Amino acid sequence: MGKLLEKLGVEKYSVMGTSYGGFVAYNMAKLFENRVEKVVIASSGINRILKDHKELLERAKVDKIEDLMLPKTASQLKNLMELALFKPSMYLPKFLLNDFITTLYSDNLKEKKELLMGLTFGFDDEVRASPLPQDVLIVWGDHDQIFPLKKAVELNELLGDKARLEVIKNTSHIPQAEDANKFNDIVIKFLSGHRNSLL
Repeated sequence: MGKLLEKLGVEKYSVMGTSYGGFVAYNMAKLFENRVEKVVIASSGINRILKDHKELLERAKVDKIEDLMLPKTASQLKNLMELALFKPSMYLPKFLLNDFITTLYSDNLKEKKELLMGLTFGFDDEVRASPLPQDVLIVWGDHDQIFPLKKAVELNELLGDKARLEVIKNTSHIPQAEDANKFNDIVIKFLSGHRNSLL
């Protein structure tokens, strides 16, 4: 992505990622330190360790992470939704869940699994994230069950003095969907230079 932006002549930019995308944003900020001005990381446990990985598998009641993050059945998708949403939707018929799986997860499944398995974070006892020189905004849902709020607090401390944490109440792993107005307001103010917290 960074090389593409360079080829397009984009000299300075900010990066933002949520969940898996947060790992991408963090790595871009590390690799392209002189080009990335600001970083937004949302609901992304880039500071996770093996213990966190095992605890997530226990919460999800699955043996393998791909059974949670790359659901193949309606019951697996329902399990993911229950962890990812603060207030999971009412009853969704099985045919609708299966349609979501076909639309969101079936294409390029092999590549998605390779990306998921390619994460080097969280499969040992060592935190691999380190401070960033850029201004960093961390946005998290207060009821995140994929990466619990304690990981956000730890990440905020880990990323250094230029990082700040904003917690959105009554949201879980996807605050950008559960309270889009609040999420967008926080991010826009950060990117436009306003430092005051909204919460």
